[in-house]
Amino acid sequence: MFDKNSGSPAYANLLSSITAGRHRLRNRVIMGSMHTRLEAEPDGVARQAAFYAERARGEAAVIVTGGFSPNREGMLDYEGPRLDDAVKALKLRPICDAVHAEGSLICAQLLHAGRYAKIEECVAPSAIRAPINRFSPREMSEEDIRRTIDDFAQAALNAQVAGFDGVEVMGSEGYLINEFAVTHTNKREDGWGGSADNRHRFPVEIVRAVRGRCGPDFLIIYRISAADLVEGGAPVEEIAALARKIEAAGADILNTGIGWHEARVPTIAYPVPRGAWRKAAANVKAAVSIPVVASNRINTPEIAEDILASGDADLVSMARPFLADPHFVRKVREGRADEINTCIACNQACLDFIFSDRPASCLVNPRAGREMEFRDTRSVSPKNVAIVGGGAAGMATAVEAARLGHTVTLFEAKDCLGGQLNLARAVPGKNEFDETLRYYTGQMNKHGVSLRLGQRASLDDLTGYDHVVIATGVTPRIPDLPGIDHPNVVTYAEILTGEREAGQYVAIMGAGGIGHDVAEFLVTPAAKTNEVAAFFQTWGVDGQFRSVGALAGDPLANMPAKRRVVMLQRKTSKPGQGLGVSTGWILRNALRKHGVEILAGVIYERIDDEGLHVTSNGKTRVIAADTIVLCTGQEPERALYEALVVRGIPTSIIGGAAEAAELDALRAINEGHRLAQSL
Repeated sequence: MFDKNSGSPAYANLLSSITAGRHRLRNRVIMGSMHTRLEAEPDGVARQAAFYAERARGEAAVIVTGGFSPNREGMLDYEGPRLDDAVKALKLRPICDAVHAEGSLICAQLLHAGRYAKIEECVAPSAIRAPINRFSPREMSEEDIRRTIDDFAQAALNAQVAGFDGVEVMGSEGYLINEFAVTHTNKREDGWGGSADNRHRFPVEIVRAVRGRCGPDFLIIYRISAADLVEGGAPVEEIAALARKIEAAGADILNTGIGWHEARVPTIAYPVPRGAWRKAAANVKAAVSIPVVASNRINTPEIAEDILASGDADLVSMARPFLADPHFVRKVREGRADEINTCIACNQACLDFIFSDRPASCLVNPRAGREMEFRDTRSVSPKNVAIVGGGAAGMATAVEAARLGHTVTLFEAKDCLGGQLNLARAVPGKNEFDETLRYYTGQMNKHGVSLRLGQRASLDDLTGYDHVVIATGVTPRIPDLPGIDHPNVVTYAEILTGEREAGQYVAIMGAGGIGHDVAEFLVTPAAKTNEVAAFFQTWGVDGQFRSVGALAGDPLANMPAKRRVVMLQRKTSKPGQGLGVSTGWILRNALRKHGVEILAGVIYERIDDEGLHVTSNGKTRVIAADTIVLCTGQEPERALYEALVVRGIPTSIIGGAAEAAELDALRAINEGHRLAQSL
C-alpha cells in the first residue's frame, strides 16, 4: 500500500534525470511498448495522439509505441502496422507532435514477428514452426537477411523523418531477432548460426545499420531477452556477451524483455509477484555501461524506487500501469502516490482485447484507449445522486459522478466496500484488487462522496434524489437438486470469504471462471517465506537467471496439493473455455500441476452423505466429497430497481444487477464510468 504522506523525496531515484545517448531524460520511467490496435481504427492517428499525449502529460520520460514491422513478412498479422513506407510514416507526425508538446520523448518500436507472424509469408532463421502459430516459416536466405537488416535501418529513418526521437529494436520475446540469437530456433550452419558470435551477428548488424542511417542524435533502445524461459534459450554468459556487442554497435539504452510468447512460465499476469524479474535486468546491467531498464510486473512507485535504489537497473519500464493510470509519474512527483490507480495485471482489457481484434483498454480505467470518448468538464446541471451498492460498479459510478460535480450518496448494506471484489481478492495472485479498493476508497473521500455503510437502502431512503443508480450486484445461484441443502454444500462466496472451511476432498460444481478461481484458492499453498522464490519454484525458473533459458526444471511439473479437488461442469465444451486468452492457460496449468481433476458433460443427480452423484459418459459415479462448492452461476439483485421503476423514480441499473454473467469487474467499472458521464 502507498504511504499517503509520501512526497517526491521518497522517490528520489525514480524522479531523477538521466542521460541516454545525447538525450537527457526527465525521470527514470519509460512507458513500455504494447500493442493497442488503435492504428487499425478509422481515426487511428487521432486516437493514438490522444492516447500517447495523455501519458506524456503524466510525465513518462520516454514513450515507446506498439511494434511497427520493418517490412511485409515481419507483420504480426495482415493488418499489422509497418514503417517501410516513408510517405505513410509522415502521417504519424501528429502523434509525435502531441507527445513533444507535453515534454516527453517518443520512440517507435521496430518489431519483426519472425515465426510468430500470423501470415503465410512468415520467415525465420530456420524453418521451425512456432507452437503458437499455425503457419510454418520459410528459412531466410543470405539475401533475405541482408535485405531485412537494411529494412530495419530504413524503417528507423522513416521514423526519424516522421518526428520520432528514436526507435526501440525489438530483440526479445521470441520474435525474429531473438530467434537468431539462440539455438532453440537457430539451426543454421552458415555465418548466421552455430557459434554465439554468428548467432549474434543479426542483431548487432541491425543496430549498427540503424545508427549509421540515423546519425548520433537518434535514440536507440535495444530490447534484449534477459530470460528466454524456453529450452535452448540463452545462458547468462551469452546474454551478457550480446549486451556488450549491442552497446558497441551504438545502442543508447538496453531494455530487458522476459520470456517468449510460447514459454510455459507466466511473465506479466497477476500470478507473477511484483518485481520478480529484476535480477535478470541486474545481470545485463553488470555487463554494460549504458543505461539498463528493468521491466515486467513493476506497478507501484515503491517497487520501482526499490529496483533503482538497489542498483538492479537504471530505469524502469511500465506499460500496462500507464493504461491503468496515465498520470503515474506526475502523481508521484506531486506527492500524490496514494492516488495512483494501480494496474492489477488481469490482462482482461489489454491483451485479451488485442487477441480478440479489439483496441486495448483497461479494466480499472475504461478511458484508456478511449480518451476521445470521455469528458473532464464538470456538469453544468449537477444532480443529487443516490447509488445503491458499494461494489465495483457502484464505486466507479460514485467516483466519476462526484468528480464531475454531482452530489453523491452511496448506500452499502455491508459495513465495508468492495462487493464481489472482496471475493476476487481472496484468490491467489488476485490480491492486486486490494489496490483497486484502495484507489476507489481514496477517490470517494477526495471528491466528497457521502458513504452510508451498513445501511440497506429502502424506497423511503431513495426519495428526493434526482437520480438513483442500482448497483446491487449478484447472489450465488442455488440449483434445484435433491440434497442441495446437505450440510456439506457451500457456495463459492462462503468459501472465498472464509465463512466456511473446505475439507480435504472437494467437489466443485461449475467449471467457469469462478470454479477455476475457487479451485486455485483450495489447492494452492501459501508462500511460506519469499513470494518470488515460491513462484520460481512452482514454475521451474532459475532465480539467478544464469542457466540455459533461465529454467531450473519443468514448468509443468506436478506440485503437492493441499486438497483433492474435482471440478465438474454440465457443458460438453472444453472446461475453462471462457477464461481469458492470456491468463486461462496459466490457471489451467496451475490446476493440472496440483492434480485437479476436471469432468465435462456430467449430469448432476443428487447429493447425500456419500458425496455428489453424477452421470458421466453414460455411467453413474459418486464423487466422494466432504465439501461440495456451488459455482453454478449468479442471480441479479434487482428487486429494489423494479420497485423504483414502479414508483416512477429516475433510475439506472448497472453491473451484475443488470446482467448476472460471472463476476465481471471489467463491465461493471466501464458501465459505472459511462453512466456517470451521461448524468
